[in-house]
Amino acid sequence: MSIPMYTAYNDFQIPQLGMGTYKLRGKMGVDAIAAALEIGYRYLDTAYNYENEGTVGEAIRQSSVNREDIQVASKLPGRYHDYESALTTIEESLYRTGLNYFDLYLIHWPNPKQDQYVDAWKALIEAKKRGWVKEIGVSNFTQDYIERLIEETGEKPVLNQIELHPYFEQAELLAYHQSQGIITQAWCPLGRANEKVAESVLELPKIVTIAQKYGKTPAQVILRWHLQRGVMAIPKSSKPERLAENFDVFDFELTDEELATISSYSRADGRLANQDPEEHEEF
Repeated sequence: MSIPMYTAYNDFQIPQLGMGTYKLRGKMGVDAIAAALEIGYRYLDTAYNYENEGTVGEAIRQSSVNREDIQVASKLPGRYHDYESALTTIEESLYRTGLNYFDLYLIHWPNPKQDQYVDAWKALIEAKKRGWVKEIGVSNFTQDYIERLIEETGEKPVLNQIELHPYFEQAELLAYHQSQGIITQAWCPLGRANEKVAESVLELPKIVTIAQKYGKTPAQVILRWHLQRGVMAIPKSSKPERLAENFDVFDFELTDEELATISSYSRADGRLANQDPEEHEEF
C-alpha cells in the first residue's frame, strides 16, 4: 500500500509511519528490517550510537525494494559535535551503511552543557551541501534550542524526533512544530511503564476499551492516536507479526473524544527515564 505522507515547511515529504531499529543488530536485525520493507515500511531510523548502521545497509541490499524508494535516517552522537568531527562522523556513518547518501540526518541530543550543538548543526548544513544527506533535522531539541539554530544559521530543521507517547503527549512542543512546518517524530511511541507509572500504556483500561470497539490492538490504537495528531511514529519490533500489526493502522479513525481520552493519561512527569533534554546528555 501507499503510505500517507507528512510534508515539512520546505516540501520535504516523509511517511507517516516508519521503523525504529534500536537494538536490531546482526542477522536478526537484517531479517527484521528486510521483513519490514517487504511489509511496506519505507522509512528506517538508525543512529551512530545504535551500532547497527551496517545492519540497516545490509537489510536494504538484501531487500527487493529499491534504495531510492526507502528513506534512511541516522543521528550524530554527542561526542562528535565539533564541526570537523561531525563531518567525519557523517562520512563514517555512510561507510558503515554502504549507502551513498542519507535521506535525513539528525543531531541525536543537544547536550546543552557542552554548548556545541550549533557547530554540529553547521556541519549538518555543510553535509547537505556536499550531497551526503538530503535533509537535516534534530532529535530531543526544545523550542529554545531550535530557535537558536535558526537565529544563528538561518536553517530550520525539517524534523524533531522527541519522546512522545500517551504518558507524555508534548502538546506544547507539537503545536510549535506545526506552526513552523517542522515534522514531529515520536521515539518510543508505545511507551512502556516506568518507576513512576504502574501500567504499560498497552494495558490502560480506556485504551483497551477503544481497541475492542474497533477490533484493533491497543498498540494500533496508540499509533493511530499519533497519526491523527500529526505525529510520525517509528515503533520497533524484531517480529514480523508485530511489524505487520503496527503497519495496519490506516483503515480506521478515532473520534475527537477518543483522542482526548488517550491524551488524558499524559502527565508532567511522564518521561520514561527522566531524559529531559535540558539536563540529560548522551555522548
